Amino acid sequence: MVLNDGQKVRYIGINAPELAHNDHPAEPFGEASKKFNALLVNRKKVRLEFDKERFDRYQRLLAYVFLKNATFVNAEILSNGFAYLLKHRPNLKYDEILLQAQRSAMSAKKGIWQNWKEKENTVIGNQNSHRFHLRTCPYGKRIKPQNRIVFQKKWDAYWEGYAPAKRCMPVLEIPRN
Repeated sequence: MVLNDGQKVRYIGINAPELAHNDHPAEPFGEASKKFNALLVNRKKVRLEFDKERFDRYQRLLAYVFLKNATFVNAEILSNGFAYLLKHRPNLKYDEILLQAQRSAMSAKKGIWQNWKEKENTVIGNQNSHRFHLRTCPYGKRIKPQNRIVFQKKWDAYWEGYAPAKRCMPVLEIPRN
C-alpha cells in the first residue's frame, strides 16, 4: 500500500504472493492478491497502528491497517487466502488474530489454500523464527535440537503459524499432487 505522501506501507504479519518483476514470473495468486487489496484500501481512509519496529530494511512503514468500519485489513487478506502469516519479531501484537484468520481460510479452502493437495513432505520448523525448511536445507539442519519441530507436511507448518524459509523455498509453491 502507498500513502498519499508516497510512503510505502508493509502490512505487518502477512506475506502475499509476489507479482511478476524483472526476470521472475508472478507467484500463484499474486495478481488476485493485489486486486483484493486494492478493493479493500484504494482511495479509502485507513488507520495505521504500529508495533515495536516502525520501518523495515527497505524503509517501508510497518503497520497494521484498519478501515473506517474497523475492518482489520491484514487479517481480512489472510482470511480470504490472499497471503500467509509471516511472524516477524518484535512485531507480534496481533499474531494470534492473524493465525486464526489464516486457519479460517485454510479450513474454507480459500485463495492459495483452495486446491492444496499434498503428500507427506516432512519439513523442519524453527520455533524461534517460525520459519520452516526443507529437510535438505543446510540452514534447517543447523537448527538447535531444542528449537527444532518436525512437520509431516507444509500444510501442518502453515497451520501452526510457520512460514517458508526464503533460503530454501524462495517461491511460494502450492502443492497440487
